Amino acid sequence: MQHEQAGQEAERTEEVRVIKKYPNRRLYDTATSTYITLADVRALVLGGTHFVVRDVKTGDDLTRSILLQIILEQESGGMPFFSERMLADIIRFYGHSMQGFMGNYLEQSVQAIADLQRQMADQTKGLTPEMWPPFMGVQAPLLPGAAIGGYLEQSQKAFNQLQQQMLDALGVKR
Repeated sequence: MQHEQAGQEAERTEEVRVIKKYPNRRLYDTATSTYITLADVRALVLGGTHFVVRDVKTGDDLTRSILLQIILEQESGGMPFFSERMLADIIRFYGHSMQGFMGNYLEQSVQAIADLQRQMADQTKGLTPEMWPPFMGVQAPLLPGAAIGGYLEQSQKAFNQLQQQMLDALGVKR
């Protein structure tokens, strides 16, 4: 818990990298004084770099738009992450009274998976290739920290919170 708080404090004090977007759709990284591509921005995301994309003319924050473009590129090539059904369901939530609840639930679920991934990476740092076969033979519930169970528990908590928020919004008492 203390490690997590220290990481959050470091994030707050870390300078945000500014990327400028020009009308010709080119992206300019002010930290390196070079033009960059969406692939370079994706590398920044993967590297955990905090950045903001600003429109040169208006100063508007275009970060979400650029991130969505990266997702679109990733979806177009290779194995898609989102099924057509899931994308259609997400579209249906826009403008619906459930939009805020669903966005919050999805965000918490993705965060739980990212936390699980970090936890698993931390637990396997000391493993050498020779150690993998016995480790991989262990059943999931016996893995260190029962990481999968933790994810399922977090997901259930998020769903329960969503359900309670819905009931509260509707004025329904349990």
